[in-house]
Amino acid sequence: MDFDTARFNMVEQQIRPWDVLDFDVLDALAEIPREHFVLPEQKDYAYADMALKLANGYTMLEPKVVARMAQGLQLNKNDNVLEIGTGSGYATALLAILANKVTSYDIDETQLLAAKENLANLNNDNIECVHGDGLQLAEGQFDAIYVGGSLESIPENLKNLLNPKGGRMVAIVGAAPVQHCVLITRQDNTYTEKVLFDALVCALQNQAQNKKTFTF
Repeated sequence: MDFDTARFNMVEQQIRPWDVLDFDVLDALAEIPREHFVLPEQKDYAYADMALKLANGYTMLEPKVVARMAQGLQLNKNDNVLEIGTGSGYATALLAILANKVTSYDIDETQLLAAKENLANLNNDNIECVHGDGLQLAEGQFDAIYVGGSLESIPENLKNLLNPKGGRMVAIVGAAPVQHCVLITRQDNTYTEKVLFDALVCALQNQAQNKKTFTF
């Protein structure tokens, strides 16, 4: 399979038509070999417009959803980003190209190790992968937060982690069949919320939920 052509077609035929017009995001997507982030038996589908399973049985977000969420953060090279839900590491790789540093949490240690191997092939030196439940994080400050799966609601502690001078967070909120990707922006102690698009994705795996959900 010609992965370079498939990657080009993904960007031009899936991503751009879904209102992803940020050149930095599009250029980054054109660089990342998604075939390195899927299971070996799924390589022929790496650039398909569909959800793909991870080794632990959970699911990756579709590329167009990852792209639209990343675009919503409007990242720059000075931004420090928190990612919750490393999954395969594909979104991590995208965020790392766009930002200064990415700290990525995943609750599944085995999946996290696989993601680290995937990311090592790209020689990124601005990614820190952490085993733990990022939804419970109570300390730190980030310019942007990317939540790689749906939540019933956004925990207040995550809002408190945002930089008071323009920190941004994207997350998909709600339960099937109605979910929305929202952008939350912080200025001092004021938070504004904007709906970016509708989506339907599986819930983020969360230790506090104590039930089987999905991670991305």
